[in-house]
Order: sequence, then structure tokens, then C-alpha cells
Amino acid sequence: MKHQPYGPYEKFIKRPLDFLLALFALIVLSPVLLVTAVLVRVKLGSPVLFTQRRPGKDGRVFKLYKFRTMLPPVKGREDPRYDAERLTPFGRKLRSTSLDELPELINILKGDMSIVGPRPLLVQYLERYNPRQRRRHEVRPGFTGLAQVHGRNAISWEEKFEWDVQYVDHITFLKDCGIILATVKTVLRRDGINSEGAATMEEFMGGS
Repeated sequence: MKHQPYGPYEKFIKRPLDFLLALFALIVLSPVLLVTAVLVRVKLGSPVLFTQRRPGKDGRVFKLYKFRTMLPPVKGREDPRYDAERLTPFGRKLRSTSLDELPELINILKGDMSIVGPRPLLVQYLERYNPRQRRRHEVRPGFTGLAQVHGRNAISWEEKFEWDVQYVDHITFLKDCGIILATVKTVLRRDGINSEGAATMEEFMGGS
């Protein structure tokens, strides 16, 4: 069933507002982006940006931009289980401050993403969602979302997806403002950056 906007904000205002806010943020944060890019180049080498195919609205795949936080994988140890070995102290700092995600502002300008929405995950997860979890792709993925302010990577996949669907069903201006403010608070406190016992969130293997 095609997603029906919850109200005028989602239907008419959210996308233009996303564009204007992302453009403003890129201009204001350009010195931060430049310094971060130089540090990534010095600490981790090139390329400075990490790009990966991610599914967006209606499952359409786009190229996501982030700053690199990891060293290249060692041959024979490409498995995500070895991510902790590749994540440097500098990379951890980038993640803890969410500076690595600033290039996603470009994705917002392009229309791939929204400021608030379900986080874009991996392409291979598309076939693993159950029908309810799949509803997270009825809207544009977000720079931040309800799941990010309710535990981030420290909660289970099932909890994340439930927060995502709750958001999809009730998108309002006040809720978006609340999520943005809560995100700032979460980033400042550096809550839920990693899942328990892992450098990154464990792979999602499927929903029941």
C-alpha cells in the first residue's frame, strides 16, 4: 500500500525545509568539514570519503557519503567481526561526535535523505525485513531518527525498527524538532555509539 502523508507538513513542507536546512548547515559547517577532511586524509589516508550503496525511499538505492573512520581491511580479514581492529582511536572520536556523518548533508540536498527519518541501512537487509519492518522504507531515510534518540546502536534491531515504523506513521513538525533537539543531546553525551561488545552494530539476519 502506498504511503499516505500524515499531514500538510509531511506532504508540502518537510522536503523544502530539509533542503534549506541542509544547505545552511553545509555553509555554516564548511570549516568543520574542511578540517575533518584534512585530518582524515592525514590519519587514515585516501579516499577521505567512505561511500556505500544504501536503500532509500521505496527501496531505491543511492550512494551514501560519510567520512572514513576505519583503515582498509587486511586481506583475508574483511569480515565485520574484524571491524574493531580497523577502527582507530581517531575514528572512534569521529563516530562519538557524529562528525563522520556530516557528508550526508549532501545526500539530503540531493533528495536521497531527509534530516529526520529511519537511518539508511544495508542493501542486503531489504530481503530480510518482515512486512512491518519493511515499512521503514515508505519514507526517505534520515540523518537522525527516533531510534537514534532511543538508544542508537545500544538497542536491538527489533526495537530500532519499531521506532522507525512509529515515526513513519506520525510525521509532524513538532516531532521532527523534538528528535533534532534530542539528537544534539545524545551526541553531546555520546550515548549508544557502539552495540555491546562490538565496534559496529551486529548484522541484521532477518525479522520474524
